[in-house]
Amino acid sequence: MTSRARQRVDVRETHWDAPEAVALREAMENEMRERYADRLEAVLAVAAPGAMEIEAEDVAYVGVAYAGGVPAGHAALRRLGPDLELKRMYVAPAHRGTGVSTALLAAAEDAARARGAARLVLQTGDRQPDAVRLYEREGYEHIPILEPYAWLSFSICMEKVL
Repeated sequence: MTSRARQRVDVRETHWDAPEAVALREAMENEMRERYADRLEAVLAVAAPGAMEIEAEDVAYVGVAYAGGVPAGHAALRRLGPDLELKRMYVAPAHRGTGVSTALLAAAEDAARARGAARLVLQTGDRQPDAVRLYEREGYEHIPILEPYAWLSFSICMEKVL
């Protein structure tokens, strides 16, 4: 696959319940349900109730990336103990390979620094190699599976010291 042309990306801080943020998270959830469909039933059987839910009061930052004036991506930070965790990082398929993910990640890291975080942690899955490559390229290192995701054997957890 060839990379697409870079786009001018504008990342704007918004609220968890902003319509663009909600729509992008729903698109991500649909994509992840498809990507991990064969594992979902077994995984959900051992999941703690509400394990994948995010409470709005725990959200420290939400950014929506716009490319060509269109909502193209989403990233959020939530409090996880002393750290901030990157959550719901997503780029719409039409905007992948155009610089949206790099802009979103940089904005989330800047927001984490502004909130005094010493490190940023994240969880992704083994069927998201593009995400893993992005994080590795941007200086994230692999760490043991974080406690909230111990029941997800296919988790990949990473950190970046800020």
